[in-house]
Amino acid sequence: MKIIVSENRKKKIIEELSDLEHDQWAHWTEYMLDNNDAENHKRWRRQIATDYEDLTEEEKDGDREWAEKVYDIIEKHED
Repeated sequence: MKIIVSENRKKKIIEELSDLEHDQWAHWTEYMLDNNDAENHKRWRRQIATDYEDLTEEEKDGDREWAEKVYDIIEKHED
């Protein structure tokens, strides 16, 4: 489904998504700084090299949580 929006509305959506992206980055960065150890480095390297479809369900749930937030913003702007 293609969502057609005015330029003003598009800017509002982009700003909300950018705000969410900052929240996601801050959440991840805080977690990384608080948990920066060899075991996590190994796990994170594995996750970086793994396609989404091959992640564990628990790992996918973390991505799904943020995808839900994106979806909520998009849905809020649908007519």
